[in-house]
Amino acid sequence: MTTTIIWIAVALVAVGLYLSWTAGRLDRLHARIDAARAALDAQLLRRASVAQELATAGVLDPAASIVLYEAAHAARQADPEQREVAESELSQALRAVFPDPDAVGEVSGAHGGTEAIGELTQAVRRVPMARRFHNDAVRAARAVREHRVVRWLRLAGHAPFPLAFEMDDEPPLPLTTEGAGAR
Repeated sequence: MTTTIIWIAVALVAVGLYLSWTAGRLDRLHARIDAARAALDAQLLRRASVAQELATAGVLDPAASIVLYEAAHAARQADPEQREVAESELSQALRAVFPDPDAVGEVSGAHGGTEAIGELTQAVRRVPMARRFHNDAVRAARAVREHRVVRWLRLAGHAPFPLAFEMDDEPPLPLTTEGAGAR
């Protein structure tokens, strides 16, 4: 009788430790998602700011300046529900303004253009990495949240279900080649 009670107590402690560890892991994953989202937001804001600055610097032709400025402004002012679309449109505008190395060369030749292209190159390279880190964290949290025990015992608490950030983050090809801008 005493042995049975001891084994039941050991089993309950083991289950409790497993549940506590799982809840802690889920909490750490949610914290990782929050940190990755903040980093992604910072990189997206930086890219939009640099694009907006470049559009108003007078180094682009007027039509390209308007297209780039409007897309960058829309990305900076977008509501959270429309953010992915606005950021995708900024990516498309960047590809339209810088379709080939000659366009980058023209801007680089202008006063202050080399620094602006260098900043833009860094910004457009960092966005895909930040988005990948965020989406990897979301994928890991979703995998844990899909376990039956986590769902049944509601170990996620009231945390919202994590959503990936899906956008067109393909940078303009001339800004990704070795000769483009500062690194």
